[in-house]
Amino acid sequence: MKICLILEGSYPYVHGGVSTWMHEYIQKMPEQEFCLWVIGAHAADRGGFVYDLPPNVTGAQEVFLDDALRLKEAGPGEPALTEAERQALRELIRCSRPEWNLLFDLYQNRRADPMATLRSEEFLQTLTALCLEEHPYAAFADTFHTVRSMLLPVLYLLTTPVPQADCYHAICTGYGGLLAALGAWKHHAPLLLTEHGIYTREREEEIIRAKWVQPAFKDRWIRFFYMLSEIIYSRAQGITSLFASAMRTQMELGCPPERCRVIANGIDFERMAAVPLKPEDGMVDIGAVVRMAPIKDIKTMIYAFYELRARRQDVRLHILGGVDDAQYDRECRALVRQLGLTDCILFPGRVDIVRYFEKLDFTLLTSISEGQPLSVLESLAACRPCVTTDVGCCRALLEGEPGDELGVCGLCVPPMYREGLADAMEQLCKSRALREQMGKIGRQRVDRYYRHERMMEQYRELYREVQHCDGGCRV
Repeated sequence: MKICLILEGSYPYVHGGVSTWMHEYIQKMPEQEFCLWVIGAHAADRGGFVYDLPPNVTGAQEVFLDDALRLKEAGPGEPALTEAERQALRELIRCSRPEWNLLFDLYQNRRADPMATLRSEEFLQTLTALCLEEHPYAAFADTFHTVRSMLLPVLYLLTTPVPQADCYHAICTGYGGLLAALGAWKHHAPLLLTEHGIYTREREEEIIRAKWVQPAFKDRWIRFFYMLSEIIYSRAQGITSLFASAMRTQMELGCPPERCRVIANGIDFERMAAVPLKPEDGMVDIGAVVRMAPIKDIKTMIYAFYELRARRQDVRLHILGGVDDAQYDRECRALVRQLGLTDCILFPGRVDIVRYFEKLDFTLLTSISEGQPLSVLESLAACRPCVTTDVGCCRALLEGEPGDELGVCGLCVPPMYREGLADAMEQLCKSRALREQMGKIGRQRVDRYYRHERMMEQYRELYREVQHCDGGCRV
């Protein structure tokens, strides 16, 4: 079976997180043929893969959202639209629930021109009505540019060539989910969705905080991303999440319960379990395996460590990982210098995690949003307890799901709570015996519930279930 994996802003362009998971996933399933359909933000990144693609990846088709900005109107303009097509476009403009099959046909088969659509009388009339109904106090130009910036990448994606496959498996909703639904429609193939985090909720949090979105249009942007996710939620034959509460959220957002299941992350247990404990050397070394990105809230991590350092001098923080956001990376390093912590906060960058863990006593994660972080699973498998924020399923990893009586293997505090993070780190710093006790519990938990072999077998079963599906069956 040829499986098309659809990804957005991750593999194979950046290291860590979903990218690490995806690369190992493909490698561990050599019996399957994969092709990649990947969405990036900037065309300048074309071909800039940071991974050597495994031999069972037979193609990689790249789509870049900023290419939409270079579109020029071509040909005679729009084909004659039916009333149903006009209504579908109106619903799309309103961020409602358009009839996507009509839009797929219009832009894939009938080759409608996105620029012609956005310059049409129909678009102008719908936008004018929208301004009067929903944004009467906003400048027309602001509404125009907001709506246009939403629609242009969507219409552009609808015109992109579709790779042929026997199954379309999206690793996110949003733009990736849209392309996956388009592929399944085009080739009458089954559609699957695996979410590592809840994409719509993450975009909602970002938009609420975003300075680039005018307050008058925040609700519209949130509705826009919910609309994009709804298409794959309503069409996918199989929908997986990493933990039970995420699955419940998917159901709340419209996923049919009978199509949902939990497939927890898994790691190479033996690889991390072989890491020896750090010898006692008079220092407590704390590791943070993170990408330098705002969603990881490295600034709160630095402030919390600053408070810990004021209480005890025998601590070091190692911030390991690549850079997602260069500006944020510069700001974090400047904060370290400003707080006078350059001697005790280290930035080794991307390292061999197995080797580097030999230097660490426990780990720290301060994200404001997570799914089921591999870094926490790896830390626990290496017999290192964790301090995490209470996001995603971090609390369940540290305290156990219902029915798991192994015990507690770390400390969980609310996001952005500097003092609470400092208190939790201090508690683990005080007692090597406590760290070792928690570490043993964490290793047992990963061995029992989060091994890579278990995860891969569940995905193989999912593919077997849809192998003879024509795109309309349910799993």
